[in-house]
Amino acid sequence: MRQQLHKAQRIVVKVGTSTLIYPNGTINLSAIDQLAFVLADLNNQGKEIILVSSGAIGVGLNKLQMATRPPTIPEQQAVAAVGQTELMNIYAQRFSTYSQQTGQVLMTRDVIDFPESRQNVTNTLEQLLQMQVIPIVNENDAVSVDELDHLTKFGDNDQLSAIVAQLTKADILIMLSDIDGFYSANPLTNPEAKLYSHITAIDENLMAQAGDKGSSFGTGGMRSKLKAAQRVLENDSAMVLANGKQPQIIFEILAGKTIGTLFAGNQ
Repeated sequence: MRQQLHKAQRIVVKVGTSTLIYPNGTINLSAIDQLAFVLADLNNQGKEIILVSSGAIGVGLNKLQMATRPPTIPEQQAVAAVGQTELMNIYAQRFSTYSQQTGQVLMTRDVIDFPESRQNVTNTLEQLLQMQVIPIVNENDAVSVDELDHLTKFGDNDQLSAIVAQLTKADILIMLSDIDGFYSANPLTNPEAKLYSHITAIDENLMAQAGDKGSSFGTGGMRSKLKAAQRVLENDSAMVLANGKQPQIIFEILAGKTIGTLFAGNQ
């Protein structure tokens, strides 16, 4: 299956905050520049690229010189509003270095839940791809809330990226995280943890190995990544979970090298 990845034409790439922000809270400009280079080059090869990017709150905290994430939803949404603007400014600047146009697409869950809205956002993404523009998709954190009677959040960008891959019928979702792939246990605490190279189906045993949200390895948590993989598998597509520290790893993944964990059927 990995040998077929070079044939992938429509590719969704998801980057987590850990790829974009250093542990000290500052922006990882090197990673963003490398990401822009890789995606622009793939676009030049004739591939269709969609970037699903986290990082609005992380960048906002840095811009506002705040050391910690604020506790209230209005404060978090304000930080996200500042951060999303700054994040897109950085992306636009770095992509323009490689003569690549980008377009911002902010989504909330209710857009997906209503057929007309879902078709509209799908049309927008399709049109941007047709124009060889790379859509940069994020959840609209400035307005999304997750309350009992008002579900507008996707939950996290792992789910959002899988939904975008589903809407656009992408050939592959490449999810870049802060871990090398899916392990049988937390490799940070268990030296016996085994890295899975290829997973064909998600079952309760794998979900148990992912741990609870509180014991997650990455920002979205491993359980969230498995749920995203499950959605991808149900749509007969493929997903690779890999470490995003060096975004040029995308080239190696698409070349068919055994990197990270491939979620795909046996076909």
